Amino acid sequence: MLNGLRVVEFEGIGPGPFCGMLLADLGADVIVIHRPTANAVPGMGGDSLLDRGKRSITLDLKTADDKATALALIATADALIEGNRPGVMERLGLGPEDCQAVNRALVYGRMTGWGQTGPLAPVAGHDLNYIGRSGALWYAAAPGAAPLTPPTLVGDIGGGAMYLAVGLLSGVLNARATGKGSVVDAAIVDGSAHMMALLMSLRAGGAVVTDRGQSLLDGPHWSRSYPCACGSWIVVQALEPKFYHLFLQGLGLEQDAAMIAGHYDRTAWPELTRRVAAIFASQPRSHWESVFAGSDACVAPVLSPDEAAQDAHIAARGIWMREGPLQPAPAPRFDGQRRTPGPIPARGAHSAELRAELAKKAGSGQVS
Repeated sequence: MLNGLRVVEFEGIGPGPFCGMLLADLGADVIVIHRPTANAVPGMGGDSLLDRGKRSITLDLKTADDKATALALIATADALIEGNRPGVMERLGLGPEDCQAVNRALVYGRMTGWGQTGPLAPVAGHDLNYIGRSGALWYAAAPGAAPLTPPTLVGDIGGGAMYLAVGLLSGVLNARATGKGSVVDAAIVDGSAHMMALLMSLRAGGAVVTDRGQSLLDGPHWSRSYPCACGSWIVVQALEPKFYHLFLQGLGLEQDAAMIAGHYDRTAWPELTRRVAAIFASQPRSHWESVFAGSDACVAPVLSPDEAAQDAHIAARGIWMREGPLQPAPAPRFDGQRRTPGPIPARGAHSAELRAELAKKAGSGQVS
């Protein structure tokens, strides 16, 4: 879908590279400028799954020749991704003004946690810091428990990479209509707060309240995870009455007056939660998967990625892949087609190829 779109990505960690991977999965030509040496953080150096489908060139941006090569690549690009603190790219001579001087239509994507402006703009932070301050972490636990989300999903990816991707593509559409590029200020603190719009809508209607454990989505016995006898977990979210009836039926409680009356009764939820917990804890997860198989009771197992890859539905759709490391298949799908992502390149694998392309274009007068 993005064939013909070229993106230059400066090596980073987390949301910037994820955004580049997403665009590459969709067919864009993503060229990642890697540093000559890998990141020193354990487990975050070397070849990265987030580089799949990209082309890699190694450049030392502190040298004049390699900076000139970077600018030559940028002159051929539709969009750029960088994830440094504000001011870093300007000091390298590769800020928005520098890059748009060689490419007026360039969409310059800036991926940060705190944004380009504000008191915290120059301060370090990570996923949990941004979503903690934005409000997005608030509902991520039962009352009295420590708020915690699946690592990276709400902040780095949801509030960061996805908003950067939308921003870049919006900017490219505008540039193609006007001939003028733009600068995308994609901040995780902004995006994670924006993702709360649905919750805020529910709060305006009274379904969600500020106090944790008192809302329809985080307090009831029918909207939470439960441990099973085997130590694995099952999750339920039977919001509507017809689904709640099927949930009670699966537990053998369809005639229980307290359970029936307590569907939306906040005062009854703690006691009903204890009762449901005891029932789920009496059998292994496999038993409950069998009981609720194919049911509209809105009950599902909590699976690890490796278990998910073996799940009948997940496997039928090919959602997880084992080409190389276990990895998710590209999403979304178009016309029902399943796409295979490109390989993970070694650092600098395309350096000679890309330099040759630039030399050819310079020889033909396509780039200065």
